[in-house]
Amino acid sequence: MQEKIIILDFGSQYTQLIARRVRELNVYCEIHPFNNLPEFDNTVKGVILSGSPYSVRQDDAPQIDFKKLHESYPVLGVCYGAQYIAQKSGGEVKASSTREYGRANLEFIDHSHPLFKNINPGSQTWMSHADTIASIPENFEIIASTDSVKVAAFHIKNTKVYGIQFHPEVTHSTDGKQLLENFLVDICGCSQDWTPDAFIESTVASLKERLGHDKVILGLSGGVDSSVAAVLLHQAIGSNLHCIFVDNGLLRKGEFEQVLDSYQHMGLNVRGVRAGDRFLGQLAGLKDPELKRKAIGRVFIEVFDDAAHEVQDVKWLGQGTIYPDVIESISVKGPSATIKSHHNVGGLPDFMKLKVVEPLNTLFKDEVRRVGKTLGMDQALLGRHPFPGPGLAIRILDDITPEKVAILQEADAIYINNLKTSGWYDKVWQAGAIFLPVQSVGVMGDERTYEHVICLRAVSSVDGMTADWSHLPYELLAKISNEIINNVKGINRVVYDISSKPPATIEWE
Repeated sequence: MQEKIIILDFGSQYTQLIARRVRELNVYCEIHPFNNLPEFDNTVKGVILSGSPYSVRQDDAPQIDFKKLHESYPVLGVCYGAQYIAQKSGGEVKASSTREYGRANLEFIDHSHPLFKNINPGSQTWMSHADTIASIPENFEIIASTDSVKVAAFHIKNTKVYGIQFHPEVTHSTDGKQLLENFLVDICGCSQDWTPDAFIESTVASLKERLGHDKVILGLSGGVDSSVAAVLLHQAIGSNLHCIFVDNGLLRKGEFEQVLDSYQHMGLNVRGVRAGDRFLGQLAGLKDPELKRKAIGRVFIEVFDDAAHEVQDVKWLGQGTIYPDVIESISVKGPSATIKSHHNVGGLPDFMKLKVVEPLNTLFKDEVRRVGKTLGMDQALLGRHPFPGPGLAIRILDDITPEKVAILQEADAIYINNLKTSGWYDKVWQAGAIFLPVQSVGVMGDERTYEHVICLRAVSSVDGMTADWSHLPYELLAKISNEIINNVKGINRVVYDISSKPPATIEWE
């Protein structure tokens, strides 16, 4: 079975980065909320405790059974995780007298400990905490310090428990990856064998065992996730996989025909279903993004239920769910406020008697692409930008009408085509046009206009968990704006979104 590291999430903004760094070292890991612990079996090689926006001194600070953990597994506490270990072991955590944020250098390192193998004094780290460990118990030892943080790192004697008050997962910590590799390999004994080839081999074998000769219906979207999921399932069950591509009336211009054509040479059993009128009918008058998502999800399931009845004895619904979908759909604090529901997370209605199979729900987006490349899939398909399951419905920040969809499709096509011809398409993670629920005054010829506004969005990212806005050249933006205004009737203004995630999300709804 695949060995793994468990990351317990206390709510830090950096938790997903820890997972990314661990996986970059070819070690499989899983993130779990501190208050919803997984089953710890013999595949678990170690545990990482994340940072947190909480102080360990708060009454409602996150709590776990630390004693049970450290008696069984190597443990690395990061920031809050380190302070929690110290406090629970009898040490003292106080509000820091100096602000411990930003870059700091390790002036003292005890190289007798494997955690700091190949890391030299002067190594730059990234601090981000208001509290500090003021004193440690007798069975602790300090193994690294900065000029202002005496307990930058500690070790509990005669154990494999370590704590650090800096963040090795961020790029500002120059030897952070080395420290994590030291923990994973030298302390936890991980074999670093989690590769795309290994994932494919184990996943296909698991799918064969789980599905047997059962039939699976899979919704293809033309995107990377569902396409890679389809190829994996096809390798496992062959013709028992039945792929359905639904035209929900909210796709990009010409996408239905293009997607069907792209699958012709992949050996997949694909059927196209036109259901745009059905979706648009259910969306009429809806403005709230959650109501739109739920309506689309409901109709999507209904369409699939109809399609499933045309294939006898279907028992499974395949989905291209990936790890960020799963992470963003659970909350560290339990059932708290939803940022936005994901179209492919949350189960099926009772009337649809299908079990769900999600071959990619442990992978980040860049990992999905690497798996697709290893499977020999077309790079043009693997390089496609992510596109939301609800389609253009959540890029129209208003009620949905056929006229608005048509306007957005035309504007989006001009935008994406310009990105491709300019060479910028492959430089950005995701791009799309957004129809804003405002109108503005303009002048065309000698006439006053009062028409709609289109916003352009383009971001750079690695896995979609965080993203920065893409710095497209002014000349390119000007060309795109001119083409949209001159060619798309109903648009007289184009703006560009320069917000990053966080605090914004990639999609507006």
